Amino acid sequence: MFKVFIIAFFFLVASYLSNAQTKLTKVWETDTLLPVPESVLLKEDEQALYVSLIGKGDASAADNNGSIAKLDMDGNIQAQDWISGLNSPKGMALHNTYLYVADLQELVVIDIESETIVNKIAMPEVGMFNDVTASSNGTIYVSDSKGGKIYVLKDDKLTVFLDGLTNPNGVLAEGISFYFVDSGALYEVTTDKKINKLADGMEKSTDGLQKDEENFLISCWAGLIYYVTPDGKVEELKDSRIEKMNTADFAFSSRTRTLFVPTFFKNKVIAYKLE
Repeated sequence: MFKVFIIAFFFLVASYLSNAQTKLTKVWETDTLLPVPESVLLKEDEQALYVSLIGKGDASAADNNGSIAKLDMDGNIQAQDWISGLNSPKGMALHNTYLYVADLQELVVIDIESETIVNKIAMPEVGMFNDVTASSNGTIYVSDSKGGKIYVLKDDKLTVFLDGLTNPNGVLAEGISFYFVDSGALYEVTTDKKINKLADGMEKSTDGLQKDEENFLISCWAGLIYYVTPDGKVEELKDSRIEKMNTADFAFSSRTRTLFVPTFFKNKVIAYKLE
């Protein structure tokens, strides 16, 4: 009888764990002083968050109205215009002391230590640079959402890495693996550039992409955040569409299990604990 009880208890616990829902709990939000935040980048060793600000006006215009803000880990604004003189900055990536920023038809390189723009790599033929990722060896990739391509930076020159895509946005290089999201689906790219679909069925405006160990966190600009397993299971963590609150290109701290989500037209960043 005791053995039967133990077996039943084991299956009960296993059933509970398999049905347990991952969830997001809000930790803090900034003041609404960040004009159209599109992307957040975490610099863990500095305990700082960098936020790309499109600014008021036309998001597709080269109007010199964009900037990068700097926050502390509690959402306090340390520098509203840490870097100014950008147009419509979006995704960012970090390698060594350099911050790479997608800005319309330019990939902007910022030296974090000197707080200056050191290079602007222009590609007038692209549709719109959107997200950036850096591999561990310093290879930089940037997505061109409107052009349906992903570029790679080598020797200060951008060349096509992948083309024939629909609307690629979030990109993520991890070890020898490369991932991107496009029109509601998650893809993995092999070392010989074969593209494998890992998951689909998400809202079409897939935007931010991060990993939580072997799983994925994916945001959609329209206001959704998903938790996705490598075998393609998609779990909705948040839907803020009824609030008309966007969820753009977020940062994720695996150490504290916190997402830092830019809300675009709501002009603030919100931190959520992943539980």
